[in-house]
Amino acid sequence: MSGYKRMRRQHQKQLIALENRLKAEMDELRLRLQKEVETHANNTYIELERLAKRHAVHTDKELKAATAEEKRIQQQIIAQQKKELTTFLDNQKREYRLCKEKIKEEMNEDPSTPKEEKQERLSRHKETVQRSQADDEAHLLDQQRLVYDRSCRAMKRRTLVRRHEFEHEQMREELNKKKTQKEMEQALMIRQDESTQELERRQLQTLQRLRVELIRLQHQTELENQEEYNGRRQRELHRKHALEQRQQPRNLKMLEMQIKKQFQDTCKVQNKQYKSLRNHQLEVSPKSEHKAILKSLKEEQTRKLAVLAEQYEQSINEMMASQAMRLEEEQQGECQALKQQLQQEMELLDAYQNKTKAQTEAQHEQELQKLEQEVSLRRAHLEQKIEEELASLQKERTERIKHLFERQEREMDAFDAESAKLGFGSLGSLDFPKEDDR
Repeated sequence: MSGYKRMRRQHQKQLIALENRLKAEMDELRLRLQKEVETHANNTYIELERLAKRHAVHTDKELKAATAEEKRIQQQIIAQQKKELTTFLDNQKREYRLCKEKIKEEMNEDPSTPKEEKQERLSRHKETVQRSQADDEAHLLDQQRLVYDRSCRAMKRRTLVRRHEFEHEQMREELNKKKTQKEMEQALMIRQDESTQELERRQLQTLQRLRVELIRLQHQTELENQEEYNGRRQRELHRKHALEQRQQPRNLKMLEMQIKKQFQDTCKVQNKQYKSLRNHQLEVSPKSEHKAILKSLKEEQTRKLAVLAEQYEQSINEMMASQAMRLEEEQQGECQALKQQLQQEMELLDAYQNKTKAQTEAQHEQELQKLEQEVSLRRAHLEQKIEEELASLQKERTERIKHLFERQEREMDAFDAESAKLGFGSLGSLDFPKEDDR
C-alpha cells in the first residue's frame, strides 16, 4: 500500500510538471506572437512615416517643378510677344515708308501743287499714320497683356488641377498602403490563431496521453497488487491447511488416547463391579459351586470387555473418519469462501477501473469539446474584429476621399469664380508650349 501511495504521488507530480511545462510553452508562444504583432505595428508605422516623407519630398519637388514650368512658359510668352511686337513695328515702319513714297509720287505727278501744301500734306499724313500706328501698337500691347494674364491664370489653374491629381494619387497610395498593412496584420492574426489552436490541441493530446498512460500503470499496479494479494491469501490458506493436515494425526492420537483412557477407566469400573459381584456370589453360593461361578463370571467379564473394546474401537474409527471428513469439508469451505471473496474483490477492482476509465474518457471528451468551443468562439471574435476593421478602414477611405474631393471642388470653384470676376472665360482649353518647343 505504501508503494501504491508513493506511485500515486509520483503520478500526480508528473501531471503537475507536465502542466507547468505546457503552460510555460504556451506563455512563450503568446510572448512570441505578441512580439510579432508589435514588430508588425512598428514596421507599419515606419512604412507610413517613410511614405509620408516621400510624399512631402515629392510634393515639394512637384511644387518647384510647377513654379519653374510657370516661369518658363511666362518667359516663353514674353519672348514670343517681344518678337511679335518687333515684327509689328517693323511692318509699321515699312508700311509708313511705302505710304510716304506713294504720296510723294502722287504729289510729284502734279507740279502745280505748291511746296508748302505738299509739306503740310505730308505732315498731316505722317501724323495720321503715326496716330494709327500708335493706336495699333497700344491695341497689340493690350492684347498681349490680356494673353499674358490669361495664360498665367490658365497655368495657375492647370497647376491647381495637377496638384489635385497629385493629392488624390498620394491619398490613394497612402490608403492602399494602409489597406495592405491591415491585410498583412489580419493574415498574421489568423496565422497566430492557427498556431495557437495547433499548440492547444497538441498540448491537450499530450496531457491526455500522459493521463491515460498513468491510469494504465495505476490499473496494472492495482491488478498486480490484487493478484499478489490473492496469491498470498491462497498460499496462507494452503499453509494453514497443510499445518492442519500435519497436526491432524497428533490431534487424532490425542483423541484416541482420550477414548482409550475412557475405555481403561470403564474397564477398571467393570473390574471393580466384577470383583464385587464375584465376592457376593461366592458368599451366597456353596463352595462347591465356586469354581463354576468363577468360570461363568470370568467368561461374562471377558465377553463384556470384548464388546466394550469393540465399541470403543468403533468409536475411535468413527471419530477418525468424522474428523478427517470434517477437516476436509472445513478446508474445502474455506477454499470456496476465499475463492468467492477474491473473485468478488477482483470484480470490484475491475468495476472500479472501468468506472475510472469511463470517467477519464468523459473528462477527455469534455476537455476536447471545451477546447473546440473556445477555439471556435475565439475565431468568431477574430473574424468579427477583422470585418469591423475592414469596414472601419473602408469608411475612413470613403470619408477621406469624399472630403478631399469636396475641398478640391471648393478650391476649383473659388478659383474659377475669381477668374470670372477678373474677366477670364473658360481656361481649361488653353494649350501651352512644351519645353522642347522653345
